[in-house]
Amino acid sequence: MEHSLLVWLLPTIALVAGVVIGFFVARLLPNAAPSSTQRQLDDVQERFDTYQNEVVTHFNSTANLVQKLSQSYQDVQEHLAEGANRLALDELTRQRLLAALHPEANALPRDRLTPPRTTEPPKDYAPKTPNSPGMLDEHYGLKK
Repeated sequence: MEHSLLVWLLPTIALVAGVVIGFFVARLLPNAAPSSTQRQLDDVQERFDTYQNEVVTHFNSTANLVQKLSQSYQDVQEHLAEGANRLALDELTRQRLLAALHPEANALPRDRLTPPRTTEPPKDYAPKTPNSPGMLDEHYGLKK
């Protein structure tokens, strides 16, 4: 009887002692593992914030460059229009040059596509004429 009690008592005491020692070690060293994890989390957050700032900066500079490009295009258009007005010898040449500078103003309106006359959906089978074998007939496509 003492032997079976000893078999159960020693592992139970060892388990309780292990849990108590583990609890105290975890309380005494709370900064060991969480500090490393917290540092990694802070590092990832910092990299993410830097990335977001770079994205915002990139799109702001892109918007500024596109705005400058649009302004330069308008300046070139105005310069060419002034040159056409000043340098063209006659009215017909001047009108042709100005029309070439603004092709969208002279473009004829495009024809719209007309919708189909029928609204029947396409068939996923071959139509069959009356009194003829269908595609699933065993004599379909055979010559007599």
